[in-house]
Amino acid sequence: MAARKPGVTDVTSHSTPFSVKGKSAIVTGAGSGINFSFAGLLLAKGCNVLIADLSLRAEAQKLLSEYDGKGKPKAVFVKTDVTDWTQLERMFDVARHEFGSVDVICPGAGIYDPHWTNFWHPPGSPKSKDSPTSNRYTTLDINITHPIRTTQLAISQYLADNVSPSNPKRVVIISSIAGQASNLNTPLYVAAKHAMNGFIRSLGPLDARLGIRVNGVAPGVIKTPLWTEHPEKLSFLDEQQDAWATPEEVAVAMLRCVEEEGLGGGTVLEVGAGQTRVVEQFNDPGPSGRGIRLRILRGAMRRCLGGWGGGVGRKKAEAKL
Repeated sequence: MAARKPGVTDVTSHSTPFSVKGKSAIVTGAGSGINFSFAGLLLAKGCNVLIADLSLRAEAQKLLSEYDGKGKPKAVFVKTDVTDWTQLERMFDVARHEFGSVDVICPGAGIYDPHWTNFWHPPGSPKSKDSPTSNRYTTLDINITHPIRTTQLAISQYLADNVSPSNPKRVVIISSIAGQASNLNTPLYVAAKHAMNGFIRSLGPLDARLGIRVNGVAPGVIKTPLWTEHPEKLSFLDEQQDAWATPEEVAVAMLRCVEEEGLGGGTVLEVGAGQTRVVEQFNDPGPSGRGIRLRILRGAMRRCLGGWGGGVGRKKAEAKL
């Protein structure tokens, strides 16, 4: 076995076997997409799931009907705005009432820089919903503050439930290949995912010390409504050259983060089309392969500047792109 670098703790050797069967989970954003697939996989494996989202797509509604707790795991829905901390607390209260305890938390709700909260549509511009007097960006509230606050609430709940290495609990966070990359089109999203990678790795030692494993996945280009229902984002993609990965592939990686003994706290799994790998903290080669890279169009940047306020300044910027 190769010697470890000084100051690096091997947390994997302390991992306690963990199965989601008979456990209970909270998954935010599970009304569609990756988080829906993860919720469905948990339920199929015998785990109760509280779905916290603003609304449910038809497939999520069907999941609720199928898993009613009668002879099988139970799925419940709590309408939740993840930017509201009171509502985040409420989902924990409901989960405890419905299930008795909570073992897995996935603050998975996220957005991919929509025009209404976007660096290239500054607060106060016509398309932006971010007020110039609010002192905040909604995209950061959803993609950074929500998973951080939910993880705080999870740790508090786990400590109250006497978590320990022999009574382990889990947190799974959704990062992105953007956590290692850069993208002029979506700088706030990239900043958020870099933040999540650092957050996941910083909490890694909790696995060995307390039995709270915080891991994450870094999906590539995943075929979800986040992409397919937004033509402005599909313009970044060349479907003849670029490959989609599936939400189901990401869900399997998320389950691995929860259950697999060798994936100790602080692990990030990158997921592409037909490929999953551990992202190293140092000297990682970076995202690559099918379902990872995009053919970004120069025209996308010009469209982004459409919200910059117009006028001569915008035209000069466009001319340089």
